[in-house]
Amino acid sequence: MIMSRNRSHSTVYVHDHEMVAALNGAGLRVVMDVVYNHTHAAGQDEQSILDRIVPGYYQRLSATGELETSTCCANTASEHAMMEKLIVDSVLTWARDYKVDGFRFDLMGHHSRSTMEAVRAALDELTVDDDGVDGESVYVYGEGWNFGEVADNARFRQATQLEMYGAGIGTFNDRLRDGVRGGGPFDDDPRLQGFGSGLFTDPNASPENGTPEERRAKLLQHQDMIKVGLAGNLRDFVFVDHTGAEVTGADVDYNGSPAGYAADPAEVVTYVDAHDYETLFDALTYKLPVDTPMADRVRMNTLSLATTALGQGPSFWHAGADLLRSKSLDRNSYDSGDWYNRIDWTGEENTFGSGLPPAPDNEAKWDFMRPLLADPALKPSPSDMAAATAAAQDLLRIRYSSPLFRLGSAELIQERVSFGGGADQTPGIIVMEIADGSGSGDGSDIDPQRERIVVVFNATPEAQTVSVGDPASLQLHAIQADGSDNVVKDTEVGADGVTVPARTVAVLEQ
Repeated sequence: MIMSRNRSHSTVYVHDHEMVAALNGAGLRVVMDVVYNHTHAAGQDEQSILDRIVPGYYQRLSATGELETSTCCANTASEHAMMEKLIVDSVLTWARDYKVDGFRFDLMGHHSRSTMEAVRAALDELTVDDDGVDGESVYVYGEGWNFGEVADNARFRQATQLEMYGAGIGTFNDRLRDGVRGGGPFDDDPRLQGFGSGLFTDPNASPENGTPEERRAKLLQHQDMIKVGLAGNLRDFVFVDHTGAEVTGADVDYNGSPAGYAADPAEVVTYVDAHDYETLFDALTYKLPVDTPMADRVRMNTLSLATTALGQGPSFWHAGADLLRSKSLDRNSYDSGDWYNRIDWTGEENTFGSGLPPAPDNEAKWDFMRPLLADPALKPSPSDMAAATAAAQDLLRIRYSSPLFRLGSAELIQERVSFGGGADQTPGIIVMEIADGSGSGDGSDIDPQRERIVVVFNATPEAQTVSVGDPASLQLHAIQADGSDNVVKDTEVGADGVTVPARTVAVLEQ
């Protein structure tokens, strides 16, 4: 946004200011992706800037004086006072002068917690009267990954997931992402399954998923991880896990780390896909059994998105996820051009099968890719894309139909959000209840139109009947009852509970 070749900087300022104002006027907030953790060049390179001002100061160096490059470029040193000041002053300029509504920090874990707290504190000082901005409403979040020369607080206390408790700054929640999708971004075999891709309930051909007993145990553990994510990924959220034990979010394991780590739901951004790694549709292409019909792939896409749309805290969807966006299995498309990154917003053409993605980040998985990309049955049609986006938009309407999906505090979430099942839960089923009014802890009424909401995630290939309290008082949410998906309308409420169709998320209200 700040590059200027043939225009003056004053012209760029005016145009960018007008752009943000126009987007705000259209009802959209503008979040700026800021990359302060590295520069394109360092030293005396002709494209170096900071190092040519004060050599060896703004860039992070090793103990032997070598440039650190764990970000894949020339790392900056935000632990140095003037680099921190550069970051804070820059953020304030964008917020105050351009009216940017939020900031997403690339590789935020390469900065210190104190630097990020300085950013937050400076923004909080902005007022409408003095600056034209309510700084406290500007959202700050980022990638709290722990790696490189700063890993495990080696240089300072980092701005990583586990170190940001209570900071009021969001981090991306990879726990729910991996629980839903299955596996992780660095698997040798991309077919590792999760809750939203058929683990145990609809196994694929990969031996890496384990024996049936191992798959079942893994799925139940994933369900606990997803429940924590649905409850804002709170460190201290108390619930009954799949073994029947009362645990907190921090007690649930994620690859040796606690699943829950946040003090407040705003400290976590919940997502199932982003610009990094495969899109949700592409991940499901790998992970669902190859012969899964496209209609069922659409349903699993919707169910996966529902775990973010119907959970507490900020929900993040990758652009085009509702349209079954594909990058032809490309896992790192930043340099792949428009051919792999394009989106047809009209829904007339899906880009799956555009070609074998570039070698640098994909060649190791070409053998997995080739038969999939050549299979015409795996390319969504316009009607598939229309069904997917209509169902996804219904999820967003449901989220905004009730403040119960946006409780906003750890106290209210603990008081009102609960999960059924415990040791008796069915693999592939998550039942979440959000209480209100007389059914809540203090009896207060957050949503005057509802007493409670029950959400049933059925990720299995069969209809399932689940037990819920007083089922006769429930009915399918009005948006689903009148919505685009005819399958969810077959949800039945009976004396024994609620029966939900296969591969369906049903929202019921009282």
